[in-house]
Amino acid sequence: MLKRQNPSTPEHSRDLAAHGGALSMSHNDSRSFFNLSQLVLSAGQIKPSPALKHSKITYFEVEIVDVQSKKQICIVDKVSPASTLLDVKHKFHKACPQWYPSRVGLQLEHNGPFLKDSVSIQSLAVSSIITLYFTDLGQQVGWTTFFLTEYTGPLLIYLLFYIRLSTIYDQVESRKNFRHPVVHLACFCHCLHYIRHLLETLFVHKLSEGHTPLKNMIKGCAFYWGFTSWIAYYINHPRYTPPSFGHKQVSYAALAFLMCEAGNHFINVALAHQTNSGNRTCFPSPTYNPFTWLFLLVSCPNYTYEAGSWISFTVMTQTLPVGIFAFLMVIQMSLWAQKKHKLYLKRFYPEVRRKAAMIPIIF
Repeated sequence: MLKRQNPSTPEHSRDLAAHGGALSMSHNDSRSFFNLSQLVLSAGQIKPSPALKHSKITYFEVEIVDVQSKKQICIVDKVSPASTLLDVKHKFHKACPQWYPSRVGLQLEHNGPFLKDSVSIQSLAVSSIITLYFTDLGQQVGWTTFFLTEYTGPLLIYLLFYIRLSTIYDQVESRKNFRHPVVHLACFCHCLHYIRHLLETLFVHKLSEGHTPLKNMIKGCAFYWGFTSWIAYYINHPRYTPPSFGHKQVSYAALAFLMCEAGNHFINVALAHQTNSGNRTCFPSPTYNPFTWLFLLVSCPNYTYEAGSWISFTVMTQTLPVGIFAFLMVIQMSLWAQKKHKLYLKRFYPEVRRKAAMIPIIF
């Protein structure tokens, strides 16, 4: 008899195991592939690695054109957006050594205002090429040099007339005539005035690093030096006559002069302290110092005290040249004060709107 084969033989079991194992492996692979697909879809778009990113820096080209002939002078290339107009001037100076940065004036439009050195190039750019119009401002000097030269001249010139040089006055007449005390007092006050200006220029005022044309310094020196020569010649002349009301007129005028000089100094110190501290949010307010109380009435008390000094000096010496000089100074300072007052009205309207510019009620 044939023996019936038992399905549970080891060989059959091995076949079933092998077949079942193959099915099991195939099923696991399909599940793994499905899970990987779901993971990729849920993660979104694959991002490139940061190392593949490249930062693109945009440079500008600045075309310098002569404002008169409209001809191109040069092109300053590779100007970064963070550069200022002063950087462009330095690069322009390297290309054209005859044009120093201080004497270069650049305009965005043909008849427009001159741009400040602190202006950012990026703020001027409409495209990658910027056209600027060039104007030669002439020989320039710094503001510190300007004021030191302007104030040193009157100080030295007055002293030359005070010692009565033989080339200016007759020596025989100078020895005969007695000098009135007001002559010595006038020399002291005049020197004090300009020494104060020189010291404040060096240690008090915070002057900008900008420049001004040399011709402006020549005009200022001609005005101050010329009037000083005229004033000093009359006051120190051997035939000079003292004031009409004598000692009282001289004393009261000298006291007023010294008070105005002190007030001018304290006002300048207060303005310099406000500038150095960076507090520009409000108009300068009076302090415990009585000389600063003039801030309650006028917006430019330094000009008020300056005018008071020269008016007092005119009364003290009673001379025509000093009177003419004081009159011109009052006019000039009133114009400066009105200009400053308009700027103050824009910036500090609530504090300044009830104040005058230089002289209460009048200006």
